[in-house]
Amino acid sequence: MKKDQNEKSSNGENIKSPDAENPYRLLDLKLTKVENWAAGVPAVVAAFSDLIEEKTLVRGTKALFKMNQTGGFDCPSCAWPDPDDERSSLGEYCENGAKALAEEATTKKITADFFKENSIYDLAQLDDHQIGKMGRLSEPMYLPENGTHYEPISWNDAFKKIAQQLNTLESPDQAAFYTSGRTSNEASFLYQLFAKEYGTNNMPDCSNMCHETSGTALRPTIGIGKGTVTLDDFYDTDLIIIIGQNPGTNAPRMMSALAKGKKNGAKIIAINPLPEAGLMGFRNPQEINGVLRSGVKLADLYLPVKINGDMALLKALEIILIELEKNNPGKVFDADFIREKTTGYDAFTEQFSRYNLDDLAQLSGVSKEELYQAAEMLAFKKRIIVCWGMGLTQQPNGVDMIREILNILLLKGSIGKPGAGVCPVRGHSNVQGNRTMMIDEKPTDEQLDRLQAFYGFNPPRKHGYDVVRAIKAMHDEKVKLLFCMGGNFLSATPDTSYTAAALRKLNLTVCVSTKLNRSHLIHGREALILPTLSRSDIDMVNGQAQFISTENSMGVVQSSKGILKPVSDHLINETQIVCRMAMVTLGEKSVINWMRYHDSYDAIRDDIEKCIPGFENYNIRVREKGGFYLPNAARHGEFITKEFGDRAPFTLTEVPQNELENDEYMMATTRTHDQFNTTIYGLDDRYRGIKNERRVIFMNQKDIDKAGFKTGDKVDLFNYDDNIERIAPLFIIVSYQIPEKNTVTYFPETNVLVSVNNVVKDSNMPASKYVKIKIRKHDPEIYTKIKQL
Repeated sequence: MKKDQNEKSSNGENIKSPDAENPYRLLDLKLTKVENWAAGVPAVVAAFSDLIEEKTLVRGTKALFKMNQTGGFDCPSCAWPDPDDERSSLGEYCENGAKALAEEATTKKITADFFKENSIYDLAQLDDHQIGKMGRLSEPMYLPENGTHYEPISWNDAFKKIAQQLNTLESPDQAAFYTSGRTSNEASFLYQLFAKEYGTNNMPDCSNMCHETSGTALRPTIGIGKGTVTLDDFYDTDLIIIIGQNPGTNAPRMMSALAKGKKNGAKIIAINPLPEAGLMGFRNPQEINGVLRSGVKLADLYLPVKINGDMALLKALEIILIELEKNNPGKVFDADFIREKTTGYDAFTEQFSRYNLDDLAQLSGVSKEELYQAAEMLAFKKRIIVCWGMGLTQQPNGVDMIREILNILLLKGSIGKPGAGVCPVRGHSNVQGNRTMMIDEKPTDEQLDRLQAFYGFNPPRKHGYDVVRAIKAMHDEKVKLLFCMGGNFLSATPDTSYTAAALRKLNLTVCVSTKLNRSHLIHGREALILPTLSRSDIDMVNGQAQFISTENSMGVVQSSKGILKPVSDHLINETQIVCRMAMVTLGEKSVINWMRYHDSYDAIRDDIEKCIPGFENYNIRVREKGGFYLPNAARHGEFITKEFGDRAPFTLTEVPQNELENDEYMMATTRTHDQFNTTIYGLDDRYRGIKNERRVIFMNQKDIDKAGFKTGDKVDLFNYDDNIERIAPLFIIVSYQIPEKNTVTYFPETNVLVSVNNVVKDSNMPASKYVKIKIRKHDPEIYTKIKQL
C-alpha cells in the first residue's frame, strides 16, 4: 500500500472521504460441517496458529502460561472468573483468550513510516480483519485538519492539543469520555475523576451496549446490578439455565464450569434461536475424554426460541409451574421465601388468568411438549442458576425479560443461597470493574458526596450522555470532542452511517489504543492516536514493575501484572495518560495531586478505598492469592432496594406480539467464533460451518424456498426504521437451523441496519438482537444508491 499522491490539496478540497463500512466485497465462502461440540484439540491448534501468524510463538507461549494465573496477568478478553482454588498448570485460557494475547504479544508494530506511506483513505479500503493484523501502535500520531495522513507528534504536544481543545469549549458538557471494558480499575477511577473535576458526567462506556440492561433490571429488584453467584455455585447446583448466551464463543472457559456441574449432577437447559456448539457439548483439551473421546454433553434440553420469543417462553413456564404448584402444594414454590423476602406475589399470579398457553407457545416458537419438559425440570429443584448474555440484553424488552427471570427465581426461592442465583455473563474483562469505579453517566448522589467529601471539589450532578445519547449529541453538535479510552467506538455502535457522520462533526477525536482500528479512520476535524501498554506488557513506573487490578463477572477483584517487554519505548500506561492530560488541562485549578497518582498505583488504590465501599485495605487484599470478593448482599439473600426496603418485588410485564410483514424478517446480530466484540481474529466461524467469509445471512430453509432464493444467493439487506432506508449490501444466504422468519448476521457488518432509535426500554441500549429487515436479490447498482444516501 502506498499513499495517493493526488489525494491532498493545499486547502483541503477534493479529499477522498473513506467509507465508514467494511469494504463491500466477498471472499471465498466455504461451507463446512456444523459442529455440535466446542473446544477440543482444534481449539488448541487454532490458539497456537495465531501465535505463529503474529510471529510471537516463543514470546507469546511464555505469556500464555502466565495468563489468568496467580501472580500473572488477567486475560484481555472475557470476564469469566478464575477458579478460587488451584488453577490448571497446563493453562487457564481459552482459544479466544490465546488469540487476544497473540495480537498483544505480536512483534509486528506500526511506526510513523507506516502512516507516512498509507493514507487514511487507503487504510479504509481494508476490512477490519486486515486493519487489526497490522501490529501494535508504537508512537503517538496526529491528524491535522484537512490532513490525509497521520503524522508523528510528541506526547507533550499531544496533551497540549487535548488541553487546548478542552479549555476552549463553551461548556465541559461539550466533551464526552468513552471507556472500553479493558481499562483497569486504577485507570478507570482516575478517568472518571478527571471528567468530574473537568465538569461533566458525559461518560458513555461499553456497558451501554452490552449489559446496561442487566443492571437496570437487577438494581431496583434485588438491590445490586451484578450477578449473585460464584464459580463454586456452578459446581454444586441442580439446574443451570442458559438463555441468549453462547458459551463456546463468548466465554469458552465457562464450559469447564458447566462440565464440572454436570459431573456433579446438574442438569442444563439451553434457550437460544441457534443450537450453538458451546451449548451442546464440550471437549476439554486438558482431559483424555476431551482429546480421544466425545467429551461431555452439556444441554439436557434445548429450546429453539424465536428471536424475542423469550418473554412468551418465560410466561409459559410460569403458567405450567403455577399449575404444578396447585397439584403439589408447597413442593414447587417456596412459600416461606415468598412470604419473608418478596412483595407483590398475589398481583403477579393473578395476571396469568389472561394468558393462554397455546398462544404463548406459538409466540415463543417452542412446542408445548418442550415447555412442559422444561417446567418439570424446574419444578422440584431449588438450586437453580440462570445465565444470560446479549441475546437478552439487546432486545427492546430486555429489562422486562430479566425481571421475568427473577420472577421465576423468586417463586422458587432460588436466589441468595448456595448453588442458586443470577449470572449475567459479562463481556470485556473489566467492564464490571469500570462501573464499580464510577464510570457511569448517571452517578448516584451517594457516590458524588463521597468524592466531594474526600477531594473537596463539587462534582457535577447533572446526568451525562450514554452511548446512544452521545451519538445524537455529536450529530447535533452539542458534543465537540470525544476521548476514547480504548475500544473501537465506530464499529461497536449502531447505525454506522449516522454515527460516522456524527464523528466527522467533532473538533477532535482522541483514541487511546494498542492496535489500529476503524475508529482511527473515521474521525473529527483533528484526531490523535495515543498508544498504550497492553495487559501483558511490563508496566514500569519509576523503575518499579507495577500491577493493576480488575473485577471479573462474579465480583472478584484481583491483581494483573504484565511480563512482556513492550514493543516500543514510546508507550505510556493509561493511568499516566489520564494524569498528564489532567495536569496540562486543569493546571493549578485542580485540587487533586495528579503527580502522586502518576507515580504510584498504590496511591491510587489507597484513595479508591476511601471513596468506594468494599475496597477496605485494598492494597493488602489485592495482593493476596486470588484477590477478594466485593460485598454482595443479594448473594446472601439480602435484598436492599430503595422502593421496597428489604424485599424483592415481583414484576408485572407484557408479552410482545412481534408482527412482521410478509416480506419482513427479524434479524439478530452476533459475532463469529473468530472474533471478540469488534476485534476480528480470523475469517472463519468454525462451529457454525463458515470458512473464509463474514458477509453471510443465516436463514431457515423454508424461508429461503418461500422467497424464491437458494443457498449461496447474493442478497442485499434493508431496514426502514424511522422511515429511513438503511442498506447492507452483498450478503450470501446460508441455510441454517433457525426459527422461521428469523435471521442472524455478523456485526459490525450489519450494524448499519440498527437504527440509533431502536433501543432497549429503560436501559437505552441498542437493540441489535431485534432488527426488522427485508431481503432482496443483490443489485450491482446498489452501491450508487448507497453513495447517494
